[in-house]
Amino acid sequence: MFQRVPRALRRLTVAAALCGVFGTVLSGCTGSGGSGGPGGSGGPGGSGASGRGDGETAPREVRAPEPGLAFDYQIGGPYRPPAGVRAVSRDRTSEPAKGVYNICYVNAFQAQPDAGDWWQEHHPDLVLRDADGDPVVDRDWDELVLDISTRGKRARLARIVGEWIDGCAKDGFQAVEADNLDSHERSEGLLTAADNIAFGKLITARAHAAGLAIGQKNAAELAGQGRRIGFDFAVAEECGQYDECDVYADAYDDRVFDIEYRTDGFDAACEGWGDRVSVVLRDLDVVARGESGYRRRTC
Repeated sequence: MFQRVPRALRRLTVAAALCGVFGTVLSGCTGSGGSGGPGGSGGPGGSGASGRGDGETAPREVRAPEPGLAFDYQIGGPYRPPAGVRAVSRDRTSEPAKGVYNICYVNAFQAQPDAGDWWQEHHPDLVLRDADGDPVVDRDWDELVLDISTRGKRARLARIVGEWIDGCAKDGFQAVEADNLDSHERSEGLLTAADNIAFGKLITARAHAAGLAIGQKNAAELAGQGRRIGFDFAVAEECGQYDECDVYADAYDDRVFDIEYRTDGFDAACEGWGDRVSVVLRDLDVVARGESGYRRRTC
């Protein structure tokens, strides 16, 4: 079974002009109220009832994570949380850990590498395509970029991703980590930040309707808009390495989980923001404890 590999080393190009775009698509989406199958966290399959978030079911109470929770990042394979850990992120194909705050990893904006054929067969028009009709691929991670360029396609994709989110709730997770909010940066200019924000609003509403908090994943330049999109906290990769932790911390009242992969970035995160955000150093493949290459440290 494919396990998610983090997208460390991919960095964002922050566009100062985005704010003018944001104002045309944001209307406020905060507040309360909002597993696995083949293909991992961004592939086919999923469990849980559909139809949530359409006004027919009252939103459930959402519990956002407390600031400063000791954290472990286990999307590459689950294992018993180390002593003192109070929050864990795991792939949606994994079971939640006992006795901690559980975050369910979902690849919301792109397709997992082993799910590309499924998307091409069952939903070919939901795969973003260039002028020649070829799929747009995130070459760093061999992931198809999903097409969220129109309202209709966003609605259809939100139903698919929404079933995964419902599955996370059914399995006992308390929150969702929605990866690839920055997919527009790998879209060859075919998507905009406004597209990603509009789709983000759909999936945050779905998570809240399922009783789950939902975290923004990366895309530091969107953090200031995150609350209005509907996100409740942030999961950031290497915000210490790239001097972004304060952006997330300010946006989410210190409800930030930071994963560092290099010791200098880890040291910077601990020194600069260790009293505000949850910081963990992990190996790049985030393998399970006991496997070759496993590494974990905290501030």
